Amino acid sequence: MDLEISPSLTIPASELAWRFSRSSGPGGQHVNTTDSRAELIWNIADSPVLTDEQRQLLLKRLGRRLANGVITVTASEERSQLRNREIAMTKLAQLVTAGLAPETVRRASKPTRGSARRHRAAKEQRSATKQQRRRPAAE
Repeated sequence: MDLEISPSLTIPASELAWRFSRSSGPGGQHVNTTDSRAELIWNIADSPVLTDEQRQLLLKRLGRRLANGVITVTASEERSQLRNREIAMTKLAQLVTAGLAPETVRRASKPTRGSARRHRAAKEQRSATKQQRRRPAAE
């Protein structure tokens, strides 16, 4: 099943690789016989569906999650392999969407009048505390 990231970007199922293993956690006797943990693998570096600009952006932003240009997403929250596959696909879609989203630039703002007043009051209080610690002046 193809993974639709946005109307302009869809990852074909042929580029996605699956690996299944036994999931840890509760499940009783059933857990020992079922490979319910799902790993979804996608090679970003060799994907023909990405433009060069998109590829560079993803490789830069998802760099820590990648191994040789390949991203792996795991899901073992549910006891059902089918449900874990759906979760893994959702996680990958969210990662790619976040990786391709335009960066928001932080605009500098002035401190509010109240916060400046509180800051000044805290400095005056600290100054008074230190003044009281001084040795009294000899008269």
